[in-house]
Amino acid sequence: MTRTGRNRFQMILTARVAELGRSTRQRDGITVAISADQLEEIQWASDRAIAVCNLERDFSQLRNARSALRRVQDASFGSCQRCNEDIHPKRLAATPWATFCIRCQEVVDANSEEMRTQSRDLLSAA
Repeated sequence: MTRTGRNRFQMILTARVAELGRSTRQRDGITVAISADQLEEIQWASDRAIAVCNLERDFSQLRNARSALRRVQDASFGSCQRCNEDIHPKRLAATPWATFCIRCQEVVDANSEEMRTQSRDLLSAA
């Protein structure tokens, strides 16, 4: 990847890190509140669960974006971390923090799904 391309992605990633940093500081949605109305408490618990999932997703993206920024600085950005081939520019445009090319990402996803299936099978057998 050219230096100009890396600089462009560095700006995009820096902006995303700043945005995610702000959003992860807002934790109002995960506060626990008690109500005499059971239906209201159920709704609040549901809202809290959604807020926690969103916060976890944002923290994961923040870690990934920071990692991508480190790869920009050490000039390994844009190369697959598994096969060392270039990651397609369209993939990077859609997901600037991508660490794998499409082919390797599919392998990683398939292995992850296989491990989840094995874990479920082990738990159901117990």
